[in-house]
Amino acid sequence: MRDISLHLSDIVQNSITAGASLVEVTFRLDGAGVLRVTVRDDGCGMSPELLERVQSPFTTTRTTRKVGLGIPLLTQNARLSGGDVRLQSELGVGTVIEADFHTDSIDCLPVGDLAETMATLVLSNPDRPDFHLTCASPSGEMQFSTEEIRQALGGVSLAEPEVYQWMLSSLREEIEPILGGIMK
Repeated sequence: MRDISLHLSDIVQNSITAGASLVEVTFRLDGAGVLRVTVRDDGCGMSPELLERVQSPFTTTRTTRKVGLGIPLLTQNARLSGGDVRLQSELGVGTVIEADFHTDSIDCLPVGDLAETMATLVLSNPDRPDFHLTCASPSGEMQFSTEEIRQALGGVSLAEPEVYQWMLSSLREEIEPILGGIMK
């Protein structure tokens, strides 16, 4: 994967497949240059046995193939930068995955186009789940919520092209001042 937003897309797709009704995504950059990416969902969760095996590329719940590279590649890329990945999951409750990236490392991936990734996730899943995005750094903080957008739109689908364009533009405008230095 060439950037962190592509990892995000893969991890969030796992949350959607797990039946999540809410996916919370946080990008938090601290003053020391450590970026913590957290994805929290209320999906079906994983058994302790699956949770232990999920970092192996030969573990997947898909029936169409025998390998699952998303979490192993995320772990590899976080560790290449000096960071790591932590997973917590409970059956019937949901899953939390945290990945730390040291942005001062030459091996740290750029964030990528987080705005486009989030807008596309919403466009691809306009009815469910709800998405919450928080981005924070010493430069400021922003929040995005599909629940709030749905309420403001009063029944207009999040899949409408104008809504997608508005979300994309708004997300770019809000994310850039907060994470701009590590996006590309």
